[in-house]
Amino acid sequence: MKKLVILTGAGMSSESGIRTFREAGGLWEEYDVTEVASPMGWWKNRDLVLRFYNERRAQLASCKPNEGHLGVAALEKYFNVQVITQNIDNLHERAGSTKVLHLHGELTKARSTVDPLLIYDIGYKEINPGDKCEKGSQLRPHIVWFGEAVPMMDEAIKITETADIFVVIGSSLNVYPAAGLIEYAPRDASIWLIDPNEVIIPVYRKVEVIKTKASEGIVILTKRLLSDN
Repeated sequence: MKKLVILTGAGMSSESGIRTFREAGGLWEEYDVTEVASPMGWWKNRDLVLRFYNERRAQLASCKPNEGHLGVAALEKYFNVQVITQNIDNLHERAGSTKVLHLHGELTKARSTVDPLLIYDIGYKEINPGDKCEKGSQLRPHIVWFGEAVPMMDEAIKITETADIFVVIGSSLNVYPAAGLIEYAPRDASIWLIDPNEVIIPVYRKVEVIKTKASEGIVILTKRLLSDN
């Protein structure tokens, strides 16, 4: 089976009702990103940060995978599929994808503020002030905030370097280091982009563009890939 690596961004989950930061009406218009998605914000106002992610978690509980997520999962019948996602939701897993790497953390997990290796599955439960890890420190969302290192980036690069086919779905390719992954795709790999918006490709590569939303684009992509194999 050919290795199909799929990088997904906010546009992948927006059709499921997941609010994004960047789009019109998005979270950036309601919240200052430095207040809710940075170490500085955490130290300044933990209650606000916890409440923000509790709201995101509650929203996720009521959302369902869309046809785009289901289409990505269905590709496992034909390819060795590895999903690398910038999203913190669990919709790929709920759709049936079996290999998902979360670059920016996972909303349904919490971690210790003194030991980043202490990570806990919490599902859709809230994290509240006073909720502590086994070492006695406050729990925080298991999210990579702006200004923090991306621990899974090295693994994502290794996966991308093995791709026969590299697909970007619903990502503006503006958020680094994730946006740089496309540069690690092998030179003989075919590269595809699914997004209804104009996306500037940061490297000189031949890219097949499917200019539509994820749910429609994955249908087109599947037909194209299967016709080529």
